[in-house]
Amino acid sequence: MQKISLFFLACFSIVQLHAQTIPAYKRADLPIETRVKDLLQRMTPEEKFWQLFMIPGDLGSEPSQYKNGIFGFQVNTIQQQQGAAAQILNYNPGQTGKQTLTKINAIQKYFVEQTKLGIPIIAFDEALHGLVRYEATAFPQAIALAATWDTSLMNRVAAAIAMESKARGIRQILSPVVNLATDVRWGRVEETYGEDPFLTSAMGVAFVKAFEQRGVVTTPKHFAVNHGEGGRDSYPIHYNNRLLEETYFVPFKEVVQKGGARSIMTAYNSFDGSPCTANNWLLNEKLKKEWGFNGFVISDAGATGGANVLHFTAKDYAEAGKKSVENGLDVIFQTAFEHHRLFDPPFLNNSMNQAVIDSAVARVLRIKFELGLFEQPYMKEEDAGVWTAALHHDLAREAARNSFVLLKNSPAKGSITNVLPLKKSLQKIAVIGVDAVEARLGGYSGPGNIKVSILDGIKTKTGTANVLYAPGPGREHKTWSFVPGSNLSTIKDGKKVKGLKGEYFNNVTMEGKPVVERIDEAIQFQWTLFSPNPEKINYDFFSARWTGKLQSPVTGKYKIGIDGNDGYRLYINNKMVIDNWKKQSYSTTLVDYNFEKGKEYDIRIEYYEPAGNAWLRLVWNVAVQDNSEQKIAEAVQIAKNSDVAVVVVGIEEGEFNDRALLSLPGKQEELIKRVASTGKPVVVLLVGGSAVTMTNWLDKVNSVLDIWYPGDAGGNAVADVLFGDYSPAGRLPVTFPVAEAQLPLVYNHKPTGRGDDYTNLTGQPLFPFGFGLSYTSFEYAALQTDKQVIRAGENMRVSFKLKNTGKVKGDEVVQLYIRDELSSVARPLKELKGFQRITLAPGEEKEVVFTITPDLLKMLDVNLKEVIEPGTFRIMIGSSSMDIRLRTILEVK
Repeated sequence: MQKISLFFLACFSIVQLHAQTIPAYKRADLPIETRVKDLLQRMTPEEKFWQLFMIPGDLGSEPSQYKNGIFGFQVNTIQQQQGAAAQILNYNPGQTGKQTLTKINAIQKYFVEQTKLGIPIIAFDEALHGLVRYEATAFPQAIALAATWDTSLMNRVAAAIAMESKARGIRQILSPVVNLATDVRWGRVEETYGEDPFLTSAMGVAFVKAFEQRGVVTTPKHFAVNHGEGGRDSYPIHYNNRLLEETYFVPFKEVVQKGGARSIMTAYNSFDGSPCTANNWLLNEKLKKEWGFNGFVISDAGATGGANVLHFTAKDYAEAGKKSVENGLDVIFQTAFEHHRLFDPPFLNNSMNQAVIDSAVARVLRIKFELGLFEQPYMKEEDAGVWTAALHHDLAREAARNSFVLLKNSPAKGSITNVLPLKKSLQKIAVIGVDAVEARLGGYSGPGNIKVSILDGIKTKTGTANVLYAPGPGREHKTWSFVPGSNLSTIKDGKKVKGLKGEYFNNVTMEGKPVVERIDEAIQFQWTLFSPNPEKINYDFFSARWTGKLQSPVTGKYKIGIDGNDGYRLYINNKMVIDNWKKQSYSTTLVDYNFEKGKEYDIRIEYYEPAGNAWLRLVWNVAVQDNSEQKIAEAVQIAKNSDVAVVVVGIEEGEFNDRALLSLPGKQEELIKRVASTGKPVVVLLVGGSAVTMTNWLDKVNSVLDIWYPGDAGGNAVADVLFGDYSPAGRLPVTFPVAEAQLPLVYNHKPTGRGDDYTNLTGQPLFPFGFGLSYTSFEYAALQTDKQVIRAGENMRVSFKLKNTGKVKGDEVVQLYIRDELSSVARPLKELKGFQRITLAPGEEKEVVFTITPDLLKMLDVNLKEVIEPGTFRIMIGSSSMDIRLRTILEVK
């Protein structure tokens, strides 16, 4: 017995000795905080900095440059765009799922096995409504998912995206966008879950939970408000604390505290005078201390330097990075490896508080330990092919048809039956519009996987012989194009080269010697954020001259000129043809000129900019054919030859593409009116992620269906709804205005103190928040409450009977709104506080129950403290924010 005891004692001693030789941070049996502390004290300043630096890219040809590690890579991104959208990355998703995983595992292997400390990376990517990778499923755009008003469906979609991401080794996604879309002019409305904090929070939490529970870190963005006055992207924010706490903060707080989000991305803009990337109150006081956020905060791509480039609150990038981390940023997201030199000096020269650096590094390491990357840094390559092909195609189809919002449905002339749903027995169906074949997926999308266009979906449903197609005039009506570099030349070193000679001056009069001379291949410039050469040319006080030859490819009288913000002059053969030498506005100035094919003309362009934000493009109408009339005529003809016309129209939007006008671009409105003039029934399908004004054509068509960007299976989903295999039940997550003059326009505004109408325009929306029609009808009846009076802290149960009174199966989205009748501070006219999507067969009736909890009655008092004030609350239940079917009063003692 003694020998056995001695044997086990010896074994125990060996195990203890072995444990002592293994660094604590590599021991999975120890608490994470112990491991973080141990690893931190082993790290050099260089190794700490690199855990706070993330970029797109990979190891490249010199892996040793990453000997100190790195936070992580966005693998397979290609060169970032130049000019106006310099902060936006283009994605190259062109590898299979297995190839992507193989590459990520190989990169991970270098960091785990070849660097001194073996700290694994986090491979990250975009996954707003599907991973932006080859073979990954593209689900309906984010705004479309919100339009389903179905958190269970949202959770299933997010779970599918999480599976497809993790199977490729991607462990962090830079999604979702939980900014509120309170101004539909903003170009990024499509990326959001709409205007309402309650709906956005519910959808955001459902999305985030699905990822975080599967070991993929989410990064809700862009903290905290990403658009400003005029609906313009990244404009400065000066909102008071009450507005932030009651609206814009709500979704971020919810996805952190209820969803479990472990990363947050800051916005490009400034708040209250400080860049959001370096805002102590936002990041340290609010997010980390008050909300208890334990994850890490990352900047938007290139935004850390924006404290210098955009907001002018730091003298250089090094100071911008220092200020950002000191004020709560943890990870600097840049767009190239070389950028590290701009930021690392204060991290390495002891000019920063070491405790601040350690805190940021600890937040990153903590998540890497939580993800299990130190124990299991690699994903199994045999699993990479699982989440490909058609696995989630049916789910994408379900999500798409659940998102469609029927905005109008009326009978054709001489009929008493609504045009939709269409009969499959129709002999001829005209499908019109380029969006019927393009299968656009929306912003932040991958290439899609087994994409089905609307035209193909309709053909599959009805048969190819039944469908006629015409593209119509498209979304653009171009009357000019950029002069290509192939038609421009100059002499360099005695040889003819493509482009014009550019001379740049640090004055506005082109005096003295140019500070930069170069060959510009084409004159297509948009220097809104930077100067033509940030190192040598003033950002907001410079002039330039371009000279060389212009060769015409045609003979005839054509227009040539400048598109941009003045002042500019254009000379051809030393004769001034355009003189716009003033600073006033933006314009497109064209003049007629007689060209001869093959002949070269001396050309000179002069430009000056004394205030920044420079645009200049050399344009002409050579090779531009305006065939819009022909295209419209073709569409009208097939409509005349058909039983019904389905006109598919769309908008242009996206990051750095805000919309001043909300009407359909190009000649699409004329297309609709001309097709409608045939007298045939007209169904309009709207493709896009935001509101559209319809004053010029809405009363001329029979039906309007908003299909958003419907994803891979969108064509089949559209056909399902058009032909009655599914009754539409999506609801608007944003308000559609009658005209842009009403904006911003949201349903949950506070009392105006007077009316809200204009002398010449209503203050009411075209389509309100929560609106959507159906192929069936629903009756709301028998409202009951289990009590009329409660004490603060108690629940109240409200129920009613919902009945499908129509002839087809359908979904109704029941919406609960609450209004505080009398409060110590002004409160919204109504606030969404609950919703349920309910499916009923014809004649079926169901009891619907809402529980009014204390959280639904809370408000912020004059001191911004959460309270439930005694008094009466109006309980409203209906089919939209303006279609209230039932109401009662609740009294709180």
